Amino acid sequence: MSNPLDRMRLDGKVAVVTGGAGAIGQVYARSLAEAGAQVVLGDLDAEGADRAAESLVSDGLHALGVPVDITDRASAAAMTARACEAFGGIDILVNNAALMADIPQVDLLELPVEWFERVMRVNVFGAIVCASAVKASMVERGGGRIINQVSAGAFMGGGVYGASKLALVNVTVGLARSLGPLGINVNAIAPGLVENEPGFKSLPADHPARAALGSAIPGKKQAPAEDLLGTLLLLASPAGEWINGQTINVDGGWVTRL
Repeated sequence: MSNPLDRMRLDGKVAVVTGGAGAIGQVYARSLAEAGAQVVLGDLDAEGADRAAESLVSDGLHALGVPVDITDRASAAAMTARACEAFGGIDILVNNAALMADIPQVDLLELPVEWFERVMRVNVFGAIVCASAVKASMVERGGGRIINQVSAGAFMGGGVYGASKLALVNVTVGLARSLGPLGINVNAIAPGLVENEPGFKSLPADHPARAALGSAIPGKKQAPAEDLLGTLLLLASPAGEWINGQTINVDGGWVTRL
């Protein structure tokens, strides 16, 4: 009998991770590369993407940093072309890039409309743009996986960040229905309180609200980004081929749905 863990390998696959220079993006990219994938790290911060890719290459992994503005169709198409030129195609897209920590911490009614539009354009439209850009390559290769990074905040009600992530949950379902017949599964990961710099910038470790939120979580209260990797690899690999159109909460039971 074969080892079930072998179905979580990604040998021969090519993965694109947007926001690849960021905290979670780098963790995701390394995990995918260590599972056998060739990884393209796309980011608006071109130098950061290159540094993150070089760190993987120095460890004997296959990676490439590519500049990208995910809200621009031409830029997303150029990223796709670079990935196809370097590695032959695309099998996995992780829509990880997003605005969070830089969003002004003001009441929703006081948020400048320019910020509302910017957050929605990056966090929602950007994922659609990148999915559109990689579709043809995935179809040519017989199918693929798109994984959208949403948030437990999508289900809490409140600010524009949560609103954008809830919209992306809806987009995930819509894309799953349209792309599923083409062999492309689309799912989402909704992390809870992640212990990293952007998370602590949005909600400092010593902020009373973090403790209050933790009291509502029946299981593990917060965790490093590495605790998301089991779900990432499941959704990206052959082991998750029967999962489509789902949002998986990884948050210690903070969000529970019947």
